[in-house]
Amino acid sequence: MPPGRLTWLRPRRLSSLRATFTLSFAAVAAAVTVLVGFLSYDAAARLVRVDQQTVFSEVVQDLRGQVRETPLDPGDFSSSDPDHDGPLDDVIRPSRTDVQVLGPGGAVAERGRPVLPVVAGDRRITAAPAAGTWTEHREVDVGGDLYRVATVALGGGRGAVQVAQQFSDTEDLLRELQQRTVLMVAAVVIASGLFGWWLARRITRRLVRLAGAAEDVARTGRLGIQVPVAGYDEVARLGRSFDRMLGRLARSEEDQRRLVQDAGHELRTPLTSLRTNISMLRRIDELPPGAREELVADLAQESRELTDLVNELVALAAGQSDTEPVRRVDLADLAEDVVIVARRRSGRDVILRVSGDTTVDGRPTALQRAVSNLVENAVKFDRGGDTPVEIVVAGTMPALRTR
Repeated sequence: MPPGRLTWLRPRRLSSLRATFTLSFAAVAAAVTVLVGFLSYDAAARLVRVDQQTVFSEVVQDLRGQVRETPLDPGDFSSSDPDHDGPLDDVIRPSRTDVQVLGPGGAVAERGRPVLPVVAGDRRITAAPAAGTWTEHREVDVGGDLYRVATVALGGGRGAVQVAQQFSDTEDLLRELQQRTVLMVAAVVIASGLFGWWLARRITRRLVRLAGAAEDVARTGRLGIQVPVAGYDEVARLGRSFDRMLGRLARSEEDQRRLVQDAGHELRTPLTSLRTNISMLRRIDELPPGAREELVADLAQESRELTDLVNELVALAAGQSDTEPVRRVDLADLAEDVVIVARRRSGRDVILRVSGDTTVDGRPTALQRAVSNLVENAVKFDRGGDTPVEIVVAGTMPALRTR
């Protein structure tokens, strides 16, 4: 068999949580309803059959007691009794049974309605000497209906009385009850499925919206999508968690963009200075010894600064930007280092003025980077100017101006 056909024959998974919930709800309701319906029908059928059997047994026992106490002949059970107070009426009235009277030898003396069959066992009972002797036939087919028939001897060979109770009507009633039970089970299953679908739709509606938001994020890449959240259950908690996750991802994306921009800004100046010094190296033979030493020192200083900057960017990208310990720093010393580098890179006249106590608690590298950015921006946006750039450190507050 080809693999494609095998794949087609595999059972397909349910397409949605809603369908799974609906089928599960309907299956549980069907199982419970079938169980309850079966137990109810079995109990009802058992009760009806036992009650019917009990009534028939009481009629037979009453008839046996009656023929034992009073010697009776077949004529005493005649249906032509005008007063309707004979032994026949005592048998028929309480139980609505059918009675047929047999004479000696099994001959029918009073036909029943319907006429009951007389078999060899019944004939033997008619010849029984003891009154009350009886036999029972549990399933006798009479005109397509089933009867329970008991034959009770009158004693002395005078004949017998056949008492019959139809139970096919009872079985028809039980079959109708069974059909109605099946219909009720089907109705309950359908109603349960509809209710389960409605309940699943109500429960999964927010999950569908949440899944739609996730698909929009995956399709468009936009992290600013708002997830509608309502309620305080597990689905609402999931929606709020998803919303917070999108916020964190958006902030992370913004941090990465800012990191790239900052990296470009921070790396531009040392790389420009390195290119300038490298071009000077091509004419190193023309430079005096003092200029050569200064050029080599500048290259070493620029390479160290570039290495430190790259390390800081790597630490920032790894989320470890605050690993530099805080310590006591003199802003005047930091500013003096910045002035030396700024003079070398820009060729501008940079003046440092210091007053008061300039020691603070901070991170030296970050502080030096901040002061350096201030100076570089002053030089960058005043390219055509020839006035000196002045750095003033008054106490713990650096200031910068051009004049």
